[in-house]
Amino acid sequence: MEADEVVREDDKGLTTANGNIEVRYNGRTLRADKLTYDDKSGIIRGYGHVVIVETDGSTEYADEIVLDDEMKAGVALGFSARLQENVKIAAASAAKRNENIQELNKAIYTPCEICAKDGSPKTPTWSIAADRVVRDKKRRIVYYRNARFRLFGVSTIYLPLFWHADPDAERTSGFLVPKASVSDRRGVSYEQPYYWVISPSTDLTISPQINSKIAPFLNGQVRKRFYSGDVDMRFGYTHARDFDGKGNELRGTSTDRSYVLGRGAFQIDEKWLWGFTAERTSDDLIFDKYEVGKVYTGAARGLYVADDRRLISQLYTIRQDQRSYFSVAAMSIQGLRPGAIDPLTGFASGENDRVFPVIGPLVEGHYEPVQTVAGGRLRVHTSAVVLSREQSQTDLTQRLPGLDSARITGEVDWRRSFTAANGMRFSPFLTARADAYRIQDILTGVGSSTRKDEMTRGLATAGVDFSYPFFKRTGDATIILEPVAQLAASPNAKQVVIGRTAAGAPVYLNEDSIAFELDESTLFRSNKFPGYDLYEDGVRLNVAGRATVMWDDGRRANFLLGRSFRAEQNDVFTARSGLRSKASDWVVAANAQPIRGLSVFARARLDNDTLDIHRLEAGLNASNKHGSGFVRYLTDDFDINGTKRENLDLGGEVYLARNYGVSFFGSRDLKQDSWVVRDLGVFYRDDCLRVDVIYRREDTIIGRLLPSESVSVRLTLATLGGSFNGR
Repeated sequence: MEADEVVREDDKGLTTANGNIEVRYNGRTLRADKLTYDDKSGIIRGYGHVVIVETDGSTEYADEIVLDDEMKAGVALGFSARLQENVKIAAASAAKRNENIQELNKAIYTPCEICAKDGSPKTPTWSIAADRVVRDKKRRIVYYRNARFRLFGVSTIYLPLFWHADPDAERTSGFLVPKASVSDRRGVSYEQPYYWVISPSTDLTISPQINSKIAPFLNGQVRKRFYSGDVDMRFGYTHARDFDGKGNELRGTSTDRSYVLGRGAFQIDEKWLWGFTAERTSDDLIFDKYEVGKVYTGAARGLYVADDRRLISQLYTIRQDQRSYFSVAAMSIQGLRPGAIDPLTGFASGENDRVFPVIGPLVEGHYEPVQTVAGGRLRVHTSAVVLSREQSQTDLTQRLPGLDSARITGEVDWRRSFTAANGMRFSPFLTARADAYRIQDILTGVGSSTRKDEMTRGLATAGVDFSYPFFKRTGDATIILEPVAQLAASPNAKQVVIGRTAAGAPVYLNEDSIAFELDESTLFRSNKFPGYDLYEDGVRLNVAGRATVMWDDGRRANFLLGRSFRAEQNDVFTARSGLRSKASDWVVAANAQPIRGLSVFARARLDNDTLDIHRLEAGLNASNKHGSGFVRYLTDDFDINGTKRENLDLGGEVYLARNYGVSFFGSRDLKQDSWVVRDLGVFYRDDCLRVDVIYRREDTIIGRLLPSESVSVRLTLATLGGSFNGR
């Protein structure tokens, strides 16, 4: 104990302290203006500006307090406390039974600020007042008797009994914030999630969705952590008839409709890991019909991730250390994208999953020895895959046998770098590869008859990268100009031919290079095909000029202009790639952060003769104290499906006042001259509450879903949770 004055009365066994008192015991600290300690009873009494700092960092205040000699139990008048997450509790009186149970009378709870910037009292945005409050740290719950929920100081809800999780608790069972909406697809919809902590390593969230126009739907999520990893399973179920975009039931009987989105990963030891994903649904449109969110997010979907509106189930294992990587996986895919509109029904047919291959095993391996070879870095790569299809992709009107293939590859690549005294840099490289293929069920063009083939091939590329940066300092900026070139040569590659078109052109096996773009990230790949089935051969020269300006205050700008030249035309590249002719299309890319809070980017591919734009992607991000927003534009003459694509996405928030604002989001298909989706919302926000009211209109017809409109309300309260699986 420390104080300005300490008086000891031995005959009474009483110690009295005055002025700047501080008592420390077992991590707890007590401060007060005056304090008395009775040796016989072990009672501590504190008066005036009493402050107790607990071992967890939380702070309690009182006008007067009585404590035991360990400061674990006692009674306080004019009590208040500041807990974790900036939570405040105040009461006329408080009784602390022990270190776990605390009772408060005439109390109020709020996580909101109660003081204005000038120090004057401020009504909290929301609070809970009650005649009696019990905080049970052991059970991690705060109980209320005769609770009144106040919004901006006005009582809005009365509950005879109410409870919520202790702010100090990491997790505890209870109701989460609900979701409510009104739409012409589901009518009035209310979804109320309940979070159940089953054990320290297991929890379950059950979220029934009640709809006025269609049958109810049950969403759920179970999570389990093991000593070596964890499992996360989302699921949904209903028993109902199918319905259209207006909530009208279609003909047919009620049936089970469900989905599962599961993943798991386990660390075998410091180098080995295995995991899985299980993703399947009974209906292609189930996620759209019932507004199930976060379906296609890639962060937690396993080793391999499918495109949007595709589900992937896989089993995999990985071994990785500082010098090597090895993985083995098997997977299957379910497609959810709508197909062409059936003129008889007016509905879009779904994807045919039989044309997707079952992949397994898929093997990838990489190794880089510590020792250099000829002064350069050597890497060894291995790859193998087996693909099996049930149905051919060439003619979906007939049930023709699907193409099956197996490949094994071994590859080595070597690279060394030299930098001259003047800054010029040369990097010679050499790649050698061997492939072996076995292909079955190759259609001959006569009915369903097929043939099989086996082949091996050797591939190689030799080349050199060149760069020569020039630096100049001017004012408060640094300018860098850098010409870059790559010369590469490969002998004629033996492409894998599986047929001929009606015009006699070869049809190449291409399972892994369907989609790739010529842009600044691929211009200097010696083999521009990202997969293994196709290989770039011949002599080619890739050139570009790069310019960078960097200001001392953090602003910067980058620009690149380049293209590729080859000795001979290469018809293995598709017409949409921009690489088929001797001189490729032009590649242009730029990005800049001209001022704080603003960034812009653009990348384009221009025709090699006319400079017409074949592909352009541009965007802008902006943020300041008045709001934030983004704009994205994309146009592509030939997307992966061979059709022109032109889209515009924009969204953001604008703060009209300190606490109020509007939000917006839109996605427009400029090719179809229609909006895919439009969101317009208004919101209120402060330090402890956010309320969003959002109007959404979906105009695009997806399968059987017609255009729809909806209004939803999202409520987020500090310390009481957020929305469940928000979209």
